[in-house]
Amino acid sequence: MANEAGKVAVVGAGRVGSTFAYSLAASGLVREIVIADMDLARAEGEAMDIAQSVPFHRPVRISAGGLADAAGAVVTVITAGAAQRPGEPRTALVQRNVEAMRSILDQVVSANPDGLLLIATNPVDALTYAAIKMSRLPPGRVIGSGTVLDSARLRAELAAHYGVDARNVHAYVLGEHGDSEFVAWSTATVGNMRLEDYCVATRTSCEPAQMEQIGERVRRAAYEIIQRKGATNFAIAAALTRIIEAILRDEQSVLTVSTLVQGEYGLQDVCLSLPAIVGRNGVQQVLPVPLADGELAALRRSAEAIRGVTQRVA
Repeated sequence: MANEAGKVAVVGAGRVGSTFAYSLAASGLVREIVIADMDLARAEGEAMDIAQSVPFHRPVRISAGGLADAAGAVVTVITAGAAQRPGEPRTALVQRNVEAMRSILDQVVSANPDGLLLIATNPVDALTYAAIKMSRLPPGRVIGSGTVLDSARLRAELAAHYGVDARNVHAYVLGEHGDSEFVAWSTATVGNMRLEDYCVATRTSCEPAQMEQIGERVRRAAYEIIQRKGATNFAIAAALTRIIEAILRDEQSVLTVSTLVQGEYGLQDVCLSLPAIVGRNGVQQVLPVPLADGELAALRRSAEAIRGVTQRVA
């Protein structure tokens, strides 16, 4: 297993960036975190605050800096960008975020040409695609946070519905991190049993209407949170930390990150979320898991929705 110690750069000291930086500091995965933001005072304040929590965790050095300070980072995590407004689709953010991304990437890649990029800024699929084109890095080294969080939300919903530990539930949300995402119900398992078999064995319900309600709650989760508190930050910070863990520890974990699809399911040249093996070098391989006919159709619709946005940023 690779050495866990390393450096991670966080670009953006807003709610997502600062919450993620704290989550990463508390995880004990890294020895150094640098936070960069256009508002240097804000970055310094967040770094100071997080640094004062370090005595409660494993040693880690926290500092504020500029984009040039991404040099030497194993991963640069980009959270900077305009926030999603209440009721606003993620895709509407694209025009406000793409030019900021271009400026960031020019400086980060110049300072750190050998590092990985992890994109969290929305719309994440379109911006991951743009980041691949702008950075000219190998596609596997540019990763979007994708539906890692959405899949975790799904597992939590199913765990609550069936009254089991979420760690024993495995289910994927695939496609766009957005309105066209879909649940791959045919791949869902509880305790290593297909969902339908589990329902028969435990005499619980798998009614299609209930499953559709669960899928809709997952799809609407961010909107509901933003309506109430103005932003999402804790769960996405945990999702980003999980992706960083898979990279730094070279775990070869299967995660539904957003990555460039090049032939899987007949799709080409689009970034979306499919189960992918993630390790120290980034995305190692996309796994074309078997999907039902309706799910394949949903995946293609999602790819077209993303392309519609991507055309504005490519």
